[in-house]
Amino acid sequence: MTQKKSTRSPLLTIFLTVFINLLGVGIVIPVIAPLLLVPTYNMLPADMSPETRSIVLGFLIAAFPLAQFFGAPMLGALSDRYGRKKFLALSIFGTFIGYLLFAYAIIVHDIYLLFFSRILDGFTGGNISIAFSAISDLSDEKTKAKNFGMVGAAFGLGFILGPYMGGKLADPNIVSWFNASTPFWFAAGLTALNLVFVFVSFPETLKEINNTPVSLFSGIRNISTAFRLKHLRTIFLVVFLLTLGWNFFTQFFSVFLIHKFEYKDFSQIADIFAFIGIWIVVAQGGFQRPLTKKYSSLNIIKVTAILIAITLPMLLYPTSTQVVYIFYILPFISVFQGITQPNLTAVVSNQVGEKEQGQILGINQSIQSLGMAIPPVIAGYIHTVNPNLPIIVASICTLIGWLVLVMFFKNKKEKQSFEK
Repeated sequence: MTQKKSTRSPLLTIFLTVFINLLGVGIVIPVIAPLLLVPTYNMLPADMSPETRSIVLGFLIAAFPLAQFFGAPMLGALSDRYGRKKFLALSIFGTFIGYLLFAYAIIVHDIYLLFFSRILDGFTGGNISIAFSAISDLSDEKTKAKNFGMVGAAFGLGFILGPYMGGKLADPNIVSWFNASTPFWFAAGLTALNLVFVFVSFPETLKEINNTPVSLFSGIRNISTAFRLKHLRTIFLVVFLLTLGWNFFTQFFSVFLIHKFEYKDFSQIADIFAFIGIWIVVAQGGFQRPLTKKYSSLNIIKVTAILIAITLPMLLYPTSTQVVYIFYILPFISVFQGITQPNLTAVVSNQVGEKEQGQILGINQSIQSLGMAIPPVIAGYIHTVNPNLPIIVASICTLIGWLVLVMFFKNKKEKQSFEK
């Protein structure tokens, strides 16, 4: 009985940490684009051109994943050396301050503070790497898959509820005193609660100190390692291209909605992203298991990745008065992505032995962070040429990723080593 009790509490706290982290990421989605693109919110000078606003927005969106690219490996390494609990608490506190600063920046219309808050939140949002490490500490081979699956559920719930709550809490039509800053005060409150949980119910899970090198540039070294290893560089290139594709779509889709369908309401954009999130969870909860029982992860991706590339451009066909049609297209895109992502991680994981799982998944996370940071910067520029271009580029990146997978990737029958 004692063993069960001690294990359950830390896992619940980890679940809450990941959920609140993703909730915060999701809360930003429906708020950030209207905040910068619609002049009446006064975040940017009234005479600033729509093109410049789009570019500034791209850099602001990129600030979070770019900071996470540097922060996640560093926080993970520090927790290997000095313990999970203190750095988990420190990173959650940083996220808490980030939300407070973001809310305050909206009130005082300070774009520089807005950038600083996103960078701080992104860097300390690397607590996901500590959460994964803690799960490894608490799990054996039999329970690891189940425990990591719990984190996957937290991701899914955060992606559904985050955008929905962000849009609703920012909508003064629902409650008169709601405004664009309200979601971030709310997120700060949740983060403070999470911090209390860590102090009260999260024991130190690190069993053995590991002198992992601590460096601000671990993310860059991870990218270098990924493309230096001959037997892994192809699958990592596929991960990078598919991550680029998905993020060219999601990170500027709200801008597409504002431009093409004149969505200026936080609540409308929230409904769209919650709709996407629901279908991703349906795919992972309903379709993933039966598919993996019948087919290998590699064969599944070979089908779903090309289907994403084909369905993305369909979003461009509805006219400004036919917004209802995107609700018929988005379930297909979301389901294909929901199936692709976990299977892609499985293929990456299967390339090496058990002892090297932490290293390969750390490299995989660095590649995904970089793949999230690049699209909004480029999309900010190409959107000024044509609002459809981010979705077109998303489709092209996904198609190239699929071609690399089909033409060049050879699944290893024997698990390889990082030394090879």
